[in-house]
Amino acid sequence: MTRDTPRGRAGRETATTSAGGPVTGDPVHPPPPGMAHPPDAGPAYAASDAGRHGDGGEARPRVLVLRALGLGDLLAGVPALRALRRAYPGHELVLATPAELAPVVAATGAVDRLLPAAEPGRAVPRSLDWTGPPPDVAVDLHGNGPPSHRLLTRMRPLKLLAFAHPRTPEVEGPPWFAEEHERDRWCRLLRAYGIDADPADLRLPRPDGPSPAPGAVVLHPGAGAPSRCWPVERYAAVARALRARGRRVVVTGGADEADLVARLAKRAGLPDTDVFGGGLPYHRLSALVAGARAVVSGDTGIAHLAVAHATPSVTLFGPVPPSRWGPPDHPRHRALWLPGPHGDHGDPHGHETDPALLRITTDDVLDALAALEEAP
Repeated sequence: MTRDTPRGRAGRETATTSAGGPVTGDPVHPPPPGMAHPPDAGPAYAASDAGRHGDGGEARPRVLVLRALGLGDLLAGVPALRALRRAYPGHELVLATPAELAPVVAATGAVDRLLPAAEPGRAVPRSLDWTGPPPDVAVDLHGNGPPSHRLLTRMRPLKLLAFAHPRTPEVEGPPWFAEEHERDRWCRLLRAYGIDADPADLRLPRPDGPSPAPGAVVLHPGAGAPSRCWPVERYAAVARALRARGRRVVVTGGADEADLVARLAKRAGLPDTDVFGGGLPYHRLSALVAGARAVVSGDTGIAHLAVAHATPSVTLFGPVPPSRWGPPDHPRHRALWLPGPHGDHGDPHGHETDPALLRITTDDVLDALAALEEAP
């Protein structure tokens, strides 16, 4: 992959023309006029001026954080967000991220306000709907390329926390290490600016509602790209083997993965009550994961949610290794990674299942689940 920043499997830093406009990508779709935030978005939202003033009416300082990516990216950034919350207790912490992540943002306990921001392909947003004075501090948790740097410098922050890049020499940040784990990366960025950050600060509170399938093994066959999807027939073989041993198995999928979920369910002979396709609302998905016996998935958001809820998990890696996006080193998590003889990384945005994933067999997954059962 050749990009302005080696962001691995997550967002892209979009190139710009000499006039400053994006070369590719669709425009951002802001909320309708007069709508400060989407309906039913949850407590992470506030009206545009909420939280800007203290008890005496004076302007409240603000920290603007950019991480306009997906669920797994947000959860991997939780330790950094909480570190910023501790470092700036009197500031309003504003997170620029997709609006649909509002319930997750609220669950972190670190953010005062969500500023809707998204771009197709998880590229850098073209603009931010920022009003009022410039932020006191801006933090680039999106990438390290010039597009994200320049987006934030246009906000005219008093201070910018970001990694260095040769094309933005005015940003005097620490160096970017391409092979660093995502959680460690952002904590190291903050430590370079004197902010203590713990990469292990990942847990989310248990959901209030009950699980729709308590004690089930959750299979999630989808991912952000086909290259990170283990074959559906192998998931079905795992499901049949687990059901033969008396385990309840349920399958989940995103809003655009209904066909994938239906194919798995049909191959595995699952009843309709154990099929959760079409994208569960976050509160139900969170409750399902928190109450699961185990979660089996590729390198995608639900694997990070299992970590956040301390739910046993088996995560199938390829083309990106677990050293970049894997779970913490703990007996309740198993990361399966079978690279080729040269250990090459593939394309995390590719259109065909990566060879590293194809090396993982159904027996590998069943053995990993059995090891979880025996873990203390």
